[in-house]
Amino acid sequence: MLVRLMYVSRAKDGFDAETVHAIVRQSKAHNPALGVTGVLCCTETGLFVQVLEGGRAAVNRLYNAIVKDPRHEDVQLLAYEETTERRFTGWSMGQVNLARLNPSLLLKYSETAALDPYNMSGKVVLALFEELACTAAVVGP
Repeated sequence: MLVRLMYVSRAKDGFDAETVHAIVRQSKAHNPALGVTGVLCCTETGLFVQVLEGGRAAVNRLYNAIVKDPRHEDVQLLAYEETTERRFTGWSMGQVNLARLNPSLLLKYSETAALDPYNMSGKVVLALFEELACTAAVVGP
């Protein structure tokens, strides 16, 4: 059974670009064997938003590991649903390229041009991620 999970968290002690690249590299290395696909977005303010898709057991284990990861705090589940198909099947872990993010696109989905998933519904964040994927703002296989 396929599920889709989306969460938001904050970097506990800050982060740098290399930390984010290491997370993406690790995901790309491990996710194919788990049958997990998804997309990660990390903002300059230390917010992580991630969509994970795959088998229920694999996605649940991965999410539980993220919740316990000391690099994250304020982890909140935005959405969890059974699904008949993946929306981000092309990425073992794609990464949102915020440099390509048009602020007017954020205004389409939120009150301001700042990405704040803590104040957005899971459905809205998923719609934003889908549009980002269609506009080539998601990079990496």
